[in-house]
Amino acid sequence: MSARATKLTIAWCALAAAMFALPIGRAAEYPEKPIRWIVPWPPGGGVDITTRTLSPALAEILGQTIVVENRPGASAMIGTAVAAKAPPDGYTLLTAAAGPNAILPHLNPKIPYDTLKDFASISHIANTLYVLVVHPSLPVRNVKELIALARAKPGELTIGSAGSGTPAHLAGEFFKSMSGISLVHVSYKGSAGPALEVMGGQIIMTIETISPLLPHIRAGRLKALGVTARQRSSQLPAVPTIAESGLPGYEVAIWYGLLAPAATPPPIIERLNKSINQVLNRPDVRERLVSFGLEVIGSTPEEFRKFRVSDLAHWGEIVRKANIKFEP
Repeated sequence: MSARATKLTIAWCALAAAMFALPIGRAAEYPEKPIRWIVPWPPGGGVDITTRTLSPALAEILGQTIVVENRPGASAMIGTAVAAKAPPDGYTLLTAAAGPNAILPHLNPKIPYDTLKDFASISHIANTLYVLVVHPSLPVRNVKELIALARAKPGELTIGSAGSGTPAHLAGEFFKSMSGISLVHVSYKGSAGPALEVMGGQIIMTIETISPLLPHIRAGRLKALGVTARQRSSQLPAVPTIAESGLPGYEVAIWYGLLAPAATPPPIIERLNKSINQVLNRPDVRERLVSFGLEVIGSTPEEFRKFRVSDLAHWGEIVRKANIKFEP
């Protein structure tokens, strides 16, 4: 090789090394400017409150301002799509949830993002706990007796949800599928309707998030038969899980997690993962999240990625078995 060729080779190698080193150097300086944290729901909901609980502590650890931005619409698809198309530089984060990332992909053929390809996993944040409730006068004491009653009256018992395709609806469909019973689904616009109708005796049961139902359960207006999680809820410690109360293997985890656009540099993902898990381990933060009816999780990026893959397949099976169709 000539001296000129050797010099050119060395120059090209130096240039390539500099190019590959640039993202690492920039990642080491991250964050250098305010971070946008997208919530694809309106203010005041569970995902929004959770994000606003976490963001001040995360901002403190990162030493940078975090601006929470609500981008609601189309069952959270609008804000999720905005995050998917953002530059992969660590300055756009997304509070993701099971609905738009594990359920809607099986219901909407025109979903404007690919939840696995368009996002990098940062950390599993928490799971929302759901509870199965019935009217206090219903002559059943547990899930096992409820299943027996439904089998004795096929197609007569009703179950309400916040709408077709919602997590609560699919939790009920999973319950029906696993127990082999026939229930009539009644769809409402919002989660308040089913609980009110159960209390009024218009429908038999509903599966909904624990927190808004707690006052009614404690006042005896609703009878709680089982929680959907793997473990009992600290808010309802006397109420067994559905799995231990008559339906082994039943578990529904409606999760919240932190995502970034795909191709966000791994050093930035690792920095964010370490920081958000520090936040989740703070006693004051954990206590506040638990008070919202959440089960605090935390994870590595790889653990969360594997969980998302598994959960996407899990909900796909539920949608197929229940033959749930997309309702625009």
